Amino acid sequence: MIEKENTVSSDLVYTGKTISLRVDTVEVPNKGYQKREIVEHNGVVVIIGITEDNKIILIKQYRKSIEDTVLELPGGKLELNENPRECAIREFRQKTGYDAENFKLIHKFYPTVGISNQMMFIYLAKKLEKCEDKKEDYQIEIQEIDFDKVYKMVLNNEIVDGKTSLGVLLCKDIIN
Repeated sequence: MIEKENTVSSDLVYTGKTISLRVDTVEVPNKGYQKREIVEHNGVVVIIGITEDNKIILIKQYRKSIEDTVLELPGGKLELNENPRECAIREFRQKTGYDAENFKLIHKFYPTVGISNQMMFIYLAKKLEKCEDKKEDYQIEIQEIDFDKVYKMVLNNEIVDGKTSLGVLLCKDIIN
């Protein structure tokens, strides 16, 4: 039987713009007390925008955490208590300059349950329309690539971003 770890104390050691870090002291059955480092995060939305001619809207941007540029699905972080669907609509518009008539949640998941409470919400956006509401000044390159090509890029490890890989794999049966 798996037993719950009881939290004895919790110390907030860092609060930043995107994450907070707390260290919990927990009582582990038959093992005494141990520390758990937990990254707190409000969550993320990811948007799979599909054009009428079966192209996926991707963005290419530099990611400091890996010191490289990556091709990935657009998305963004949730504000505290923000509705994920509303966040997806806003982020898609701001990052890509597209609106969509249809936003559908297709999956939600915890990408790193061992260290974080971050939840990711993957939305499929269809019936796209170009808009002029791209408000934020991101250093990104927008690319529209045929779905089948993107799918092969995921399988060949040319796309290495986890949320993008999962989103594309989940959409294979939906898109084709």
